[in-house]
Amino acid sequence: MAAAGAGSGAGGEGKKRGASRSWILFDAAGEERVLDADKYAIMHRVDINARDLRILDPLLSYPSTILGRERAIVLNLEHIKAIITSEEVLLRDPSDENVIPVVEELRRRIAPSSATQHDGKENLSGQHDAEGAEEDESPFEFRALEVTLEAICSFLDARTTELETDAYPALDELTSKISSRNLDRVRKLKSGMTRLTARVQKVRDELEQLLDDDDDMADLYLSRKLAGASSPVSGSGGPNWFPASPTIGSKISRASRASVATVHGNENDVEELEMLLEAYFMQIDGTLNKLTTLREYIDDTEDYINIQLDNHRNQLIQLELFLSSGTVCLSLYSLVAGVFGMNIPYTWNDNHGYIFKWAFFAPLCLSPLLLMRGTRVSLDPE
Repeated sequence: MAAAGAGSGAGGEGKKRGASRSWILFDAAGEERVLDADKYAIMHRVDINARDLRILDPLLSYPSTILGRERAIVLNLEHIKAIITSEEVLLRDPSDENVIPVVEELRRRIAPSSATQHDGKENLSGQHDAEGAEEDESPFEFRALEVTLEAICSFLDARTTELETDAYPALDELTSKISSRNLDRVRKLKSGMTRLTARVQKVRDELEQLLDDDDDMADLYLSRKLAGASSPVSGSGGPNWFPASPTIGSKISRASRASVATVHGNENDVEELEMLLEAYFMQIDGTLNKLTTLREYIDDTEDYINIQLDNHRNQLIQLELFLSSGTVCLSLYSLVAGVFGMNIPYTWNDNHGYIFKWAFFAPLCLSPLLLMRGTRVSLDPE
């Protein structure tokens, strides 16, 4: 029985390990660490529900989303799946080749900034201290959000540039030479452009939806909500899934100081976030305009190819008319031969041998005229 219980416990532990996902954590102090945590640990740490965490599941297909919750921002932007709080950012699957640049950018934006502030207390001049204080005015969640938005906008813009590099020469080659190979190549490029346009459109729509709703933007001010609370929300009611950070008090204090510029005055003031979102909205809108221009170029190429095909079709119709005219001319000879080949006696057949000459030479001269007339009509439809 004991062995069975041990086996059952090992099986449960294996299932738990199987359900764990790899995350990388960056905190406000610039420290980073890799976490292998299941969804319950993540939900307890950042205080979000299972429905919000399900959006970040790579096995499920969810559109690009930016959700503001009480203590966290949930981001699902293509391959970038992250949870941002006022003190830390959790990024899913950090070993993915598309996520590695985001990890490096977060490491560059957060860790060096923190190190610079620490060294500035000892070695740097007052001017550098002022610059560091200026940087602190931007809340941590906005810096992390800016990194993710910049990464996804740059990624989609790079994919668009690659598509343009391949598409324009292929379209020019197709206009010069219509072949099955060129048509299949353009078909694949058009399919890729349609998929990429849908991805860019989803990100653009999400940013536009945020910009149109001040309440949604206000929900993203995590530091302001944290500083405005009467007391920090404690997670002591549940199990301690992760060891507490030794600098959590200092990080909360820094987050409070960082949000001074946004706490005072109207709580619905979202100008800082609006300026941030507008910058990347313009960038993603420019990417969408590139794809729209490419689509118009493809449509123009299709129209040009259809005109060429119509021209070839008209040439075939002209050839058919020419052959039909020739057939009509040859049928005149068959008619004359049939008339004179009949064995029925006629009275006008006697002493009228000259009629044979007229009946032979008249169609012989008339047939080329009819053929030329038919050819002229086929070449000049008007």
